[in-house]
Amino acid sequence: MSNLSGHEREILSGKNFLFLATLNPDGSPQVSPVWVEAEDDLIVINTSRGRVKERNMARDPRVAVSAYNHDDPYNKIIIRGEVVEMTEEGAREHIDKLSQKYKGTPYPWMKPGDRRIIVKIRKK
Repeated sequence: MSNLSGHEREILSGKNFLFLATLNPDGSPQVSPVWVEAEDDLIVINTSRGRVKERNMARDPRVAVSAYNHDDPYNKIIIRGEVVEMTEEGAREHIDKLSQKYKGTPYPWMKPGDRRIIVKIRKK
């Protein structure tokens, strides 16, 4: 288990998209761009129940992530990790917080019946 470096925290704290790679049931990769933040030594994202990435992480917690500084694409991070927590608790408020970071508004795409989850990833 490794701690996030200062450089990794800087990229994760910026308005930079994270590219999350999960494993499909057949072992093939699936990649999704997501909003992100760092919390303590964890990478934290938010998604909806039922999405491919959510099903993949629930089945196999191994992930890889990459991100780059949108002002300098050569300033990047690549991290292998594992999902250590998936919870609906506080997830609705969390997606609004991420939306404020990236869009400057509350999350605009919430639909009735959507169930959001917070996913916490630890660097390996």
